[in-house]
Amino acid sequence: MFAFAGPGFLIAVGYMDPGNWATGLQGGAKFGYALLSVIMISNLVAMFLQYLCVKLGVASERDLAQACREHYSKPVVALLWVFAEVAMISTDLAEVVGSAIALQLLFGLPLVIGCLITGFDVLLIFFLQSRGFRYIEALIISLIIIIGACLTAELFFSKPHLMSVFKGFVPGANILKNSDMLYAAIGIFGATVMPHNLYLHSAIIQTRRFERTFEGRREAIKFGTIDVVIALAIALFINALILIVSAATFHWSGHQNVAEIQDAYQLLTPVLGVTAASFIFAIGLLASGQQATFTSTLAGQIVMEGFLNFHIAPWLRRLITRLFAIIPAILIISYYGEKQATNLLVASQVILSLQLGFAAWPLMRFTGEKSRMGEFVNSRRTKIIGWTLTTVIIVLNVKMVVDHFF
Repeated sequence: MFAFAGPGFLIAVGYMDPGNWATGLQGGAKFGYALLSVIMISNLVAMFLQYLCVKLGVASERDLAQACREHYSKPVVALLWVFAEVAMISTDLAEVVGSAIALQLLFGLPLVIGCLITGFDVLLIFFLQSRGFRYIEALIISLIIIIGACLTAELFFSKPHLMSVFKGFVPGANILKNSDMLYAAIGIFGATVMPHNLYLHSAIIQTRRFERTFEGRREAIKFGTIDVVIALAIALFINALILIVSAATFHWSGHQNVAEIQDAYQLLTPVLGVTAASFIFAIGLLASGQQATFTSTLAGQIVMEGFLNFHIAPWLRRLITRLFAIIPAILIISYYGEKQATNLLVASQVILSLQLGFAAWPLMRFTGEKSRMGEFVNSRRTKIIGWTLTTVIIVLNVKMVVDHFF
């Protein structure tokens, strides 16, 4: 079990990044506990899709990007690559803005300066990569522990009503009827089920040593699945905590319009009456921004090499991705002001959700091919569940776009 542990936690960090903080804070303040059901469903969908990634990587010894390049025509591959890169930039944008906000809250730095500082985290990544993959995994697990501890403390400070919390996990039709709530729900979904994680997981599961036999592959799929389910269960707990703390602190105290992370930080201490509440919140946010930056680096390399069969130095790939995130963040913040930073975070998560169908569709197709998967091809039940989820994801995204623009 310990030999296969690690990839799931690398994947899980993408499910608790600053984008999740922004969508969870807005959703909890505005709608109370109602969107807890969306967080739960999103994590269950994520577990299912990541399980398919484990199967694809182990059974075919190809990651999702490589499988796309081998199967589709060059124009389709180019289009899918562009969508994957957009998802990667949106992810990195959330890490840049989230870390910059945390640096501002802790040290009073302007957001533009904070965005520039985040470019230097690339040096830490290169140092850890040179030491070995396990060092990156160890650091990420440590940051997850810090985030969990900070949010657990906030939970005790906010004293939520437990019965209302449990009711929030029950799905309601009003989410589909209310366009504002649906936009928030899609943002939460996009912050939770991230397209780049599908490419990343199908690749890094292959870093584990297993026998290239039926029994060896079955064991690898079994323990790889256990690893990611445990990791995403922790991510579910952390994402739920963000929304619960926001709902308990702001929704019933007359602060339903809290939309900015900075406002939440300023209000936590006076509303809860706990001096350390705001500081603990900022520490958790900073840890969240730093941990997620590692996976976007790895995913960027895998996507470019898989789709284009084009190899580039890791430092250059990281620099390109980070610049594509830093430059728009600085321009938008400079033009619209620092108050729009959280809205920028939420918008990046909605963009991520829009890209998800373009990764989930080929994943379902490839894991359903007997010629590629052999004995591990999707069962009829898996196909029904998977294609239903993929269709629902695409339909909800189309509905959100139509509601938002028309």
